[in-house]
Amino acid sequence: MNIAITGGGGFLGRRLAKALLENGRVERLVVADVAPMRPVADDSRLVLAQGDLSSGDMAASIADGADVIFHLAAVVSGRAEAEFDAGMSGNLDTTRRLLEAARAGGRRPRFVFASSLAVFGPPLPEVVTDETAVHPQSSYGAQKAMGELLVSDYSRRGFVDGRALRLPTVCVRPGSPNAAASSFVSGIIREPLKGKRALCPVGRDMELWLSSPGAAVANLIHGALLPADALGRCRVVNLPGTTVSIAEMIAALERVAGPQASALVEFGDDPAVLRIVSGWPARFDVERALSLGFRRDGGFEAFIREYLADEAAGAGVTQR
Repeated sequence: MNIAITGGGGFLGRRLAKALLENGRVERLVVADVAPMRPVADDSRLVLAQGDLSSGDMAASIADGADVIFHLAAVVSGRAEAEFDAGMSGNLDTTRRLLEAARAGGRRPRFVFASSLAVFGPPLPEVVTDETAVHPQSSYGAQKAMGELLVSDYSRRGFVDGRALRLPTVCVRPGSPNAAASSFVSGIIREPLKGKRALCPVGRDMELWLSSPGAAVANLIHGALLPADALGRCRVVNLPGTTVSIAEMIAALERVAGPQASALVEFGDDPAVLRIVSGWPARFDVERALSLGFRRDGGFEAFIREYLADEAAGAGVTQR
């Protein structure tokens, strides 16, 4: 099986590449990113491709010979809101360009599009289902929603075998804060564990829909392996997550690392972040996803322990 990953130099992309290389069915793995990367393993099946997906040649080289394409490359939410043109180019235009390259190749590859809960926005039902209409309240969410429509239509036309997987907010991410509106979700855990202060720009009562990195990667792979007839006409799936409030996250941090860690979380106002994040749903009915075999996390404390275990193991999955 020949596989390609866009955004392969990012946190999830590197974890995904590492997991795929541990699978004996992979014959060739192309990991592509706009920035320079370090290989996740010394493996002859691994090919690193640096370049910008705004180039048609780059998109064609990624799609060439691929049986499965994981499209993770994206301009993150905060930057997409601040820089409209960059978001449209990096989130919408590149998705269309990659789908066109897959179409031109004629192989009808499985196309796994990493979408987001940011496609939803108020007014929302108490519990979101796969049938809930999208109503994004950010440019990032709108771009992801448009990407979902493209994947669905290219699948309907038989150009690709697509599946758009709506990821919860992934936590706890290693590394440094980034421009994502959700960056603080990992920061209020990661930084105190390092003995550093962290600012939480939302209130203690806010609830979030979260996934651990391990579950996110497992579900991306599972989504790629699902046969087309299992999905039917609806090529979009809300992936399982866990509803956790900020207060519950900090309480879990204290149970794992003590009150000296939880005391490092400070609260302050960031209207731009609050406006985006407060519109995201926190409760989902994911019976369809579970019936399809997608994985659900346990309690939030397990998220923290997964992060600590990865750090202790020196996984190195965040290094480009």
